[in-house]
Amino acid sequence: MEELSKKDTASTPPEIFTAKKIFIMSDSNHRWLLKFFLLYALVVSITGEHAQNLPDKLSFLDTKLDLSHRNITRLQPRTFQPYPNLQILDLSYNALEDLDFSVFQLQTVLQKLDISHNRLRTMNCSSVHHIKGITHLNMSYNSFDTTFLCNEFASLTKLTHLGLSAGKIERSDFLNIAHQELQTVFLGFEHLQQYEAGSLQALHTEKLHVVLPQTLTDSTHLLYDDFNISTTLEISNIICEETCSDTVKQIYSVIQKSKVSKLILSDITMPWYQMARILQISWSSTVEHLSICRFTIIKEFEYEKFDFSAGSLKSLSIENVFPQVFLYGSVEHPIKILSEMFVENLTLSAAEISYFYCPPSLSIFHSLILTNNKLTDVIFEKCQTLCDTKLLNLQNNVLERLSRITSMTSTMKSLKHLDVSGNRLYSEFNNNCEWSPSLLVLNLSRNKLTDSVFNCLPIYLEVLDLSNNQLSSVGKEVHHLKALKELHLSSNQLSHIPDCSYLSKNVIYLSLDENLIYSPSKEQLTKCQNVKKIVLGKNKYRCNCELREFISSAEILHENLEGWPQSFICEQPQEHNGVMLKNFHPSEISCNVFILVGIIVGTMAVLLIFMFVLCKYFDLPWYIRMIFQWLRRKYRIRNVYNDEAIMSKCFHAFISYSQEDYEWVKKLLLPNLEKGDNSLKICHHERDFIPGKSIMENIINCIEKSFKSIFVLSPNFIQSEWCHYELYFAQHSLFGKNSDNLILVLLDPIPQYLIPSKYSKLKAIMKQRTYMEWPKDKRKHGLFWANLREAIQTNIALEEEEIFVLN
Repeated sequence: MEELSKKDTASTPPEIFTAKKIFIMSDSNHRWLLKFFLLYALVVSITGEHAQNLPDKLSFLDTKLDLSHRNITRLQPRTFQPYPNLQILDLSYNALEDLDFSVFQLQTVLQKLDISHNRLRTMNCSSVHHIKGITHLNMSYNSFDTTFLCNEFASLTKLTHLGLSAGKIERSDFLNIAHQELQTVFLGFEHLQQYEAGSLQALHTEKLHVVLPQTLTDSTHLLYDDFNISTTLEISNIICEETCSDTVKQIYSVIQKSKVSKLILSDITMPWYQMARILQISWSSTVEHLSICRFTIIKEFEYEKFDFSAGSLKSLSIENVFPQVFLYGSVEHPIKILSEMFVENLTLSAAEISYFYCPPSLSIFHSLILTNNKLTDVIFEKCQTLCDTKLLNLQNNVLERLSRITSMTSTMKSLKHLDVSGNRLYSEFNNNCEWSPSLLVLNLSRNKLTDSVFNCLPIYLEVLDLSNNQLSSVGKEVHHLKALKELHLSSNQLSHIPDCSYLSKNVIYLSLDENLIYSPSKEQLTKCQNVKKIVLGKNKYRCNCELREFISSAEILHENLEGWPQSFICEQPQEHNGVMLKNFHPSEISCNVFILVGIIVGTMAVLLIFMFVLCKYFDLPWYIRMIFQWLRRKYRIRNVYNDEAIMSKCFHAFISYSQEDYEWVKKLLLPNLEKGDNSLKICHHERDFIPGKSIMENIINCIEKSFKSIFVLSPNFIQSEWCHYELYFAQHSLFGKNSDNLILVLLDPIPQYLIPSKYSKLKAIMKQRTYMEWPKDKRKHGLFWANLREAIQTNIALEEEEIFVLN
């Protein structure tokens, strides 16, 4: 453990070393555990600081690994062993000082390796063969004195992109790769101190990018080689803060004999007049395409007059201009020089211009790109000299009135492609609706256009982009676009799929993603079945029954729906949020109201039938009726009777029955009511009639002295006249019709037609009064007697008087 370096110690978690000290001092029986911690510390020392800098989320199958800006100082032999499928590895902006390519011996598919911006001074050339399949290698901005392209680099036969930096360049530096046909070579020569003329001549590359040194006194030889190696040349870091004459002269001296057809000048700082001179030099050279990127204008900024009528330049691109001069002395604006150029393709982007001149004479501009500026509606107003312009791009400016744009294009007879996206355009057409008759592609995206824009569109359009506007519907006005092939309507406020019957039959592409289409219909989608590609995903779909038919149609037309099913996701309701429409399958019951009503009605019918059968089997109506009678009598007992009537009573109930029913009364009724405990006193004529009095007088007396009267009804009962008298007197006793003094017990059913007409009183009573039926089922007898006793029972004490019983 003493052999661990200080760096290893610093990079190893402190708890490991704490544990080691504890176990070293522990008993010898724990030596095996000590060995484990020593082995763990050894693994940490092997992986080193780099192990702690590996990304947390990395799998065996990952092909790309970014380890830039991690302060890695060295690579261990087994650092990349777990990742044999690496194809792209970025180790830039670290602190590597030496490199042995054997660390990549298991990365047999490695293609791109970036080790730029480190501190490399040496490399193990004998290990270069471990990266023989490499195509991109960037070794720039290290501490190499020379290019360090040793003999072994000749084995990198698949190399196409190479990045280098060095302090000095000699002719022999590039000989080892002279046989290789490269696509791009980057030479970061900011700190170049010495250059031997002709050194770069050994390179064979399609594109050469050279960062010019600021420390090299004479760059003529370097520039000469630059301009004669490849057809595409990029020169960076042209800084002329004090004087630029020498640099411009050097460029002028070599550009005349160069073979460069595409010249890129980037990261430039110089006065405008010096740049104008470079433009004029390029005009008479072999350069056909000139691109100027990241141009900072200093000192003077004045209009320069040159003759651009003859030359080989076909395209000029100026992007990212940073003017540090805001005043110009001449009458003409310096930017006018660009409108006077005879060049087919002109790009002026991110130059902070608010105006661009109409060419003073007939222009040959085929492509005019003026993006990311501050141009207003007056651009090219009444301009008649852009007759050959086919592409006009005014993207990301401050244009507002679309009517002025239409008027501007009306004079451009060759215009085919117009891009005015990313402005502030709104539609306010009156009668002025003029477009170039040749316009085929129109990009109006990212503006403030509403539905009225469809009232004025070029009739021969093939591609129309109205994405990112404020459209809420697409009306019949689109039917006049007979040649339309593509219609882009994404990121608007559309609530439904447009009626495709109004669209041209030539439409093959329709984008409707990121709108407000919550519940598209099957009919809307079916009408668009002739459109080959429909982009309808990324809408906030409301997954309910209304969407079911659309999903079934989408499954059939899925080849026409781009992004199906991954981009079609439910957002509402919450329980279905995140579910793909393809996996949304609502039940037939929840969506078909007729089936739902049928199931509910059927269930209720089955339930009613079940209840009916149940009631029939257990005779539940009888039990319910008995309970109701009990409750009713319970209530009336408390409210009906007055004190005087109660004090005159001697019996709880008087029993009236036919002699033929005597056995039932004697054996069942009386024993179950009286029960021998004197809780109920029943007036029975055999024992309670007073001797010597007439039958009629005894009946009246017993009814009056009884709290209630029980009548045992049966077919025999209606045949007895005495029973009829007893019923009559009981009904007209002290409490009358409004009392509950009559208790009718139906011993056997009595059909109404059997009751004689002279017993109309009995008919009336049976219709008006609720009677208790004697149940034939013995299981119901207990409830019957309890109910009858409850109907008779009172909480009022009867008067004590002597009662004579007949023998």
